[in-house]
Amino acid sequence: MLGGSGVAVTKLGIGAWSWGDTTYWNDFEWDDRKLKDAKGAFEASLDSGITFFDTAEVYGAGVGIKIVLDYFLLYCSFSRSFQSNPDNLLMLMTFRFIKERKEKEGVEVAIATKFAALPWRFGRGSVISALKGSLSRLGVSSVESYQLHWPGIWGNEGYLDGLADAYEQGLVKSVGVSNYSEKRLRDAHERLKKRGVPLASNQVNYSLIYRNPEENGVKAACDELGITLIAYSPIAQGALTGKYTPANPPTGPRGRIYTSDFLSKLQPLINKIREIGGSYDKTPTQVVLNWLICQGNVVPIPGAKNAEQAREFAGALGWLLTEQEVEELRSMAREVKPVMGFPVEKL
Repeated sequence: MLGGSGVAVTKLGIGAWSWGDTTYWNDFEWDDRKLKDAKGAFEASLDSGITFFDTAEVYGAGVGIKIVLDYFLLYCSFSRSFQSNPDNLLMLMTFRFIKERKEKEGVEVAIATKFAALPWRFGRGSVISALKGSLSRLGVSSVESYQLHWPGIWGNEGYLDGLADAYEQGLVKSVGVSNYSEKRLRDAHERLKKRGVPLASNQVNYSLIYRNPEENGVKAACDELGITLIAYSPIAQGALTGKYTPANPPTGPRGRIYTSDFLSKLQPLINKIREIGGSYDKTPTQVVLNWLICQGNVVPIPGAKNAEQAREFAGALGWLLTEQEVEELRSMAREVKPVMGFPVEKL
């Protein structure tokens, strides 16, 4: 369940940040092959039993803010060919396609999306307006979760009131926040509680090598208040998969974070992850995702770029590391200097 909302999701979801994005992922270009791969990731996730998908109105922004990903999410599920005309996309992503899949296969798709707290958006009405735009692009009447993507520079009380309005109007089944500190989280929980609206989730950067939520009180506050922690970048943007080495660092912006020097210092931990995974016949990716699941009250949302990755993520479910293995990995991870997180965490 997402917090106390009553909304059920799979224990692991799929983050859609990389789908269509060219500012951080995909080496600044997007083509039919990558689109086909992402479509395969969506379908393979459903085939593997993963039905929780997290998107946002600013994903795939490129230059300026183009609200692309909401279109793309349902488009990937049901389109058989790529057409770049947005009007054609709208025709493809109506709610009846989800209904058809549900009726034929019994698949329940849970969608989470987010409100961008941009400086020129003011008050509770801006939340409702943005949400209705996302619902229109998604072709649905409501979503399972609507989250504030980051704390606003101002107007946060109005944004929270907007979330409560959306919940009361039946436009969302649960509400959440993202990148919220402990204090902001507690304040948001209290304000929504006065409206009788449960704060269901806080989506934050959390992985074996980025454990800031454990250190800054966010994880403990989530556990105390009954708020689900949704972990983005749970495999450290690929650094914990073992596919990158000092001689083969990631390309693009990630290469400036996960440098050859950083990857050299990470290798002992990667070797231990591989060793533990070998005893379960699991990959490093599956081990580090399972490590997060073992923390309790955590739903990781790794980003799948293709069907193979989606199927691999599903292999993180259905088993658990021992308490000794969990602590052994945490202890070794302390020797790795943490990378810088998303700056809005400090707003």
